[in-house]
Amino acid sequence: MAQNRATGTGNTSAGTAERENIFLFVPNLIGYSRIVLALASLYYMPLHPRTCSLLYSVSCLLDALDGFAARAYEQSTRFGAVLDMVTDRCTTACLLVFLASAFPRWSIVFQGLISLDLASHYMHMYATLTMGGSGQSHKKVDESRSWILKQYYSNNKVLFTFCALNELFFIALYLLSFSSPILSPSLLQPAPSTLQPGSPAAPKPSMLFTSPWSAGAMEMARTNKMDSTVPWILAAVSFPVMAGKQFINLVQLVKASKWLAEGDLEQRRKLGLPRPLPVKKAL
Repeated sequence: MAQNRATGTGNTSAGTAERENIFLFVPNLIGYSRIVLALASLYYMPLHPRTCSLLYSVSCLLDALDGFAARAYEQSTRFGAVLDMVTDRCTTACLLVFLASAFPRWSIVFQGLISLDLASHYMHMYATLTMGGSGQSHKKVDESRSWILKQYYSNNKVLFTFCALNELFFIALYLLSFSSPILSPSLLQPAPSTLQPGSPAAPKPSMLFTSPWSAGAMEMARTNKMDSTVPWILAAVSFPVMAGKQFINLVQLVKASKWLAEGDLEQRRKLGLPRPLPVKKAL
């Protein structure tokens, strides 16, 4: 969720414009902290679900704080808006990549969600900049173009709710990969016993997997690390909103595509295209 920011302007003192450092604005500093927290969560993601979930959640919640800081300190900038959007897209994509590996039979679904999220936001941002002008915010949507997008972007509470519960659903799935045998069946399939007299009854993991970072070893390390009750509740509560968020992404992609196509038609009309075909003379 990108914050609603416009171009920052420098203050004047004694008739001399002070040169401000946009990169050190308070909301942008908060944005950098979000990146640090997100990177830390990715480090703990494979084997430490509680630590990862805490760091990832704090990073997401700070998205609301930097928007508040931008308005409170009058430090809204285009750089900050893009920083927020890029951070949001990258962190969500990284989590979905992990889910695709944790639930391989559903990997095509997670790959589709990543593609839809990136494509819809890029198309919407590009259409806004090319068709609406360089100074127009991507959150400024005309109601005649899309009533759904107008309601989604114009109300900060609605925007925060959709984005927060969307992330909550994916976090719940992440936690379920450490707890639920329903969603994450074992990669270790039972095989005929080859144990000989004197062999250990339970071979060490190193005897089963040559690499401790193999898919099977990683799954065995995640098995039964936590109870699945709370993650199932969180997933059930947040699923409808997550589904709604994906529908909004689809609407955003379609509307942006049509807007760009309208611009292409107008540009071709100004260029006199398509040119009329030459009339062939009769013999």
